[in-house]
Amino acid sequence: MSDNTTQLKSGGGSHCAFFYGTLMVPEIFYSVCYNNSKVPAEITKRHTFTPAILHSYCRRRVKHADYPGITPDEKHEVFGTYATGLSDANMFKLDTFEGFEYSRETVKVKLLTHVGNAKGEGNVEGEERSAEVYVFRFPGELEDKEWDLEHFRKEKLHIWTRDGYVFEDTDENERAYVASDNPRS
Repeated sequence: MSDNTTQLKSGGGSHCAFFYGTLMVPEIFYSVCYNNSKVPAEITKRHTFTPAILHSYCRRRVKHADYPGITPDEKHEVFGTYATGLSDANMFKLDTFEGFEYSRETVKVKLLTHVGNAKGEGNVEGEERSAEVYVFRFPGELEDKEWDLEHFRKEKLHIWTRDGYVFEDTDENERAYVASDNPRS
């Protein structure tokens, strides 16, 4: 077995990520990474989730979809969650879940020591951390309006977290592009 395969099966590696959409919901994160929305405490203890801000990006809803994408935009910032304790196996599943529409890139986020209102007023920024984030590769497929987590929770979450639900349109052969594996010239 190759070192890469051994590392994936053993859950090796240590990654941090910034989630700004459906993966901010713990049940969806656990469904993607562990195939079950309700996981034992030993698994939840592996991860921390901290509110954070990603500057110079904008979050928009993907056309005809329930989820968002982000693209670089100096005039905006994106509220999300900084997640730690991600293994190589978790990242493989996340790459598969996000698919070819996204590029996994390394960015700097600011952890929030205080979360303000929905418009970000009152946010207090703390430490800066490196994180991996999924950037949408097809900006023309994004709507002009911001994606809304609370609307998603009220209107769509029950669909994404129902018993037996699988993310049927994911394909291991169409994983997210990993920018660090293929530097752009």
